[in-house]
Amino acid sequence: MNMNFDLGDLRAFVAVAELGSFRAAADSIHLSQPALSRRVEKLEIALGVRLFDRTTRSVSLTAVGKDFSRKARALLDDLENSLLSMHEVAASQVGEVVIACVPSAVYYFLPKVLRAYREQYPKIRVRIIDDSANAVLESVARGEADFGINIIGTQEPAIDFQVILKESFVAACRRDHPLAKKRKVTWAELGQHDFMTVDKSSGNRLLMDLALANTDVRLSWCYEARHVSTLLGMVESGLGVAVVPRLSMPQGEHATLTSVPLVEPTVDRTVGLIHRRGHELPPSARQLYQMIEKTSPRRSRQ
Repeated sequence: MNMNFDLGDLRAFVAVAELGSFRAAADSIHLSQPALSRRVEKLEIALGVRLFDRTTRSVSLTAVGKDFSRKARALLDDLENSLLSMHEVAASQVGEVVIACVPSAVYYFLPKVLRAYREQYPKIRVRIIDDSANAVLESVARGEADFGINIIGTQEPAIDFQVILKESFVAACRRDHPLAKKRKVTWAELGQHDFMTVDKSSGNRLLMDLALANTDVRLSWCYEARHVSTLLGMVESGLGVAVVPRLSMPQGEHATLTSVPLVEPTVDRTVGLIHRRGHELPPSARQLYQMIEKTSPRRSRQ
């Protein structure tokens, strides 16, 4: 038997069986009458039987059609009940979702989403592994985190990378610093001031070094730290200037810190959702993943 039919075909058949009219059935499931007729014919061909006796004035179920209509209705009811049950379980389940995330993305993406997620799933705890890009990638690859938000992973065959944002690196400085008065700053100009950077274990440092490798810019740093948040604290204390991702800067107006666009060259980074390719996310993690995805500036512009 050729089982080439789908749920849409079953719904079309059940609608006609219950309403006794192709026109009324088409209206009830929002299909054109020809489209509904094609679905019923497709089902009959797949089953190898005639389900309806048709005349110009009436439609009635054949004996086989009457038997099959009860089974099809039961099948659709069971499916609907199963889906409702899954939704109820998801809404009331107790568990934990683990996200690995670079710190700058934590500040930008998570607070609003986590608040909404908590309202919808109050019994699910969310654990955040906020770490370097390499550590985030390893956590997801090893299955320690359900998914992650990261700036690396596009070249990993075992990782699915879903782009959610592209952003530029900026020069971070105090508002009373000479660079704060400029509309843009070149990398070469940074070398004229006390320059601070993240260390070589940072994914941000890797992106910057790669971008500058084919230029004449060679910056000598006076302070090096592991985390961007540490650098910003040092900038605020007046120890120098630093290069940081735009997302790392405080949101809104800040009393002390400001940023200036960096050029010659402009250096960008891509932020994306990552998870293990071929591994389906648990329902609770999938809901949070999708909520973060929907907040993506890239998605909102589509």
